[in-house]
Amino acid sequence: MSGSDLLQYEREYYGQGLHLLCGVDEAGRGPLAGPVCAAAVIFPEGLVLEGINDSKKLTEKKREALFELIKEKAAAYHIAWASVEEIETLNILRAAMLAMKRAVEGLSLQPDLVMVDGNRCPELSLPCVSIVKGDALSQSIAAASILAKVSRDRQMLQYAGEYPQYGFEKHKGYGTRLHYDALKKFGPCALHRPSFLVKFLSGAPGKSGKRKQGDRGEKLAREYLSRQGFEITVCNYTFSHEEIDLIAQREGELYFVEVKTRNETSLRRPGEAADAAKWKRIREASRQYLEEHPFGGEIHFGLCEVLLTKGEAPLITFIPDSLSG
Repeated sequence: MSGSDLLQYEREYYGQGLHLLCGVDEAGRGPLAGPVCAAAVIFPEGLVLEGINDSKKLTEKKREALFELIKEKAAAYHIAWASVEEIETLNILRAAMLAMKRAVEGLSLQPDLVMVDGNRCPELSLPCVSIVKGDALSQSIAAASILAKVSRDRQMLQYAGEYPQYGFEKHKGYGTRLHYDALKKFGPCALHRPSFLVKFLSGAPGKSGKRKQGDRGEKLAREYLSRQGFEITVCNYTFSHEEIDLIAQREGELYFVEVKTRNETSLRRPGEAADAAKWKRIREASRQYLEEHPFGGEIHFGLCEVLLTKGEAPLITFIPDSLSG
């Protein structure tokens, strides 16, 4: 997508006599560790920058190149943060709003209108509109998404030097299998968000029998799905207070998989524990994952039931469409 395709909102507001338009976006709502970053950008009226797009759809090399170009061409820009402590005190949504508010208030120019990616605006004394998927619809918001994403990635690279055991340079704090393996080995550090690790911390240091059973069930589910031709791409992806047990791909389709484990003495089927509220939270977490990792194929929400039987092989059932995507 070229820059001219991203000017529909800018053209509309320029036509209303609003000349200083500010795009705002954030990066880092989903990771298990590190601060959240936000950026605000004002471009000169009429400027078109080729190659700008939603930061998540660009390669790292392209984002890095555009980062410098955006700063050079912008009439004003500012990058701001909300710390791990603020995330824990306020919650991640309010912390992201705070970072965006700081980004706008740090600009050297006062915008006529603030355009924010998403469905809500931070508390500002300026006119503000929210634009769902704005980072794919507005050049100014897309530019802000690039500044925020590159800034946060660079910060996590710095943290990787301070905490080399966690591999922050590879996953930037997100809930990958590598990250969880490091957490199991070393425990959390000062950069980790405790509210994002509720399930993990509830099992440490001595895991309950139920948690051990759940871990065994997830291991069996991974092995079963792998035998069925699935590629397990992420284990235990966490967003806010929800965790997706497995994310897998097969034949160009993506599956968000909830694993439920019971032993043979249970009076309930394993899958009965996955109620409507649980699936709603999984949906929310999946939307965040897809924002971070855009996917062009079909999306499925699957349930893997694991029934542990004494002295016999476990019974495993996979229902690929437990919830319509």
